[in-house]
Amino acid sequence: MGCVQSLGRCKPKGFREGVCVLDLSACIDPDPTSVDESSSVVLRYRTPHFRASARVCVPPVAAKETWTVGWIQACNHMEFYNKYGAKGMSSWELPDLRDGKIRAISDSDGVNYPWYGNTTETCTIVGPTKKDTKFIVSMNDNFYPSVTWGVPVSDSNAPVLSSIRRDQSFTTWLVAINQASGETLVLQTVRWRMRLHIEVDPEKPLGKRAKLCEPIAQEQPQVLGKNEPIPPNAMVKPNANDAQVLMWRPRTGEPVVVIPPKY
Repeated sequence: MGCVQSLGRCKPKGFREGVCVLDLSACIDPDPTSVDESSSVVLRYRTPHFRASARVCVPPVAAKETWTVGWIQACNHMEFYNKYGAKGMSSWELPDLRDGKIRAISDSDGVNYPWYGNTTETCTIVGPTKKDTKFIVSMNDNFYPSVTWGVPVSDSNAPVLSSIRRDQSFTTWLVAINQASGETLVLQTVRWRMRLHIEVDPEKPLGKRAKLCEPIAQEQPQVLGKNEPIPPNAMVKPNANDAQVLMWRPRTGEPVVVIPPKY
């Protein structure tokens, strides 16, 4: 199911035993991916949003401890291919993930490691506190890229793009971290996936080239009954945006790095 609720009450225990998730939802919006052909240089598309929200209860914090509760996300798998007819394809790649050197890579905002973000995504509790603290932490994610109509290593904007395929998997954790000791408590684990297939006819006029293919609706996220540990690479730099590389892979000849990693 896409949305799961687990109701409970805070119990008068220490932080580690007493922190609890009162309810949690995780879903992907039912809207299909939208395609924008308004530019003569790039095709843009916007996928539906993945959304996760949790209402959390934290028991009184007796000591002068500071805990942050929030969302951490990592990418486990990425295929992102843009085909240009018989000429070849461009692909966004995460080399260490692609080559099996790591199991996951951080999907942090690139500033507030390891957190996905630092607005609605986290809540910090500074002890000592005398009462239960209840709050909501939420996050959302989607893709909104631009793909060139023309071959990315060419000076020509002539439309050649013939298809876009994307398949990415993520694990998202609801986590409590002690800011002094680094102690990490995984409260909930969510898995989700976004798949995309767009066929393009570059011979057609702008505005009529692209067609969204199956899957139109996305699989709903899974809230796991048993939590998974967070891989080390999901907690540290680089994040996926900084580590990704845009490659041009021609049908004949050697691959070319079009955009190198940022780190």
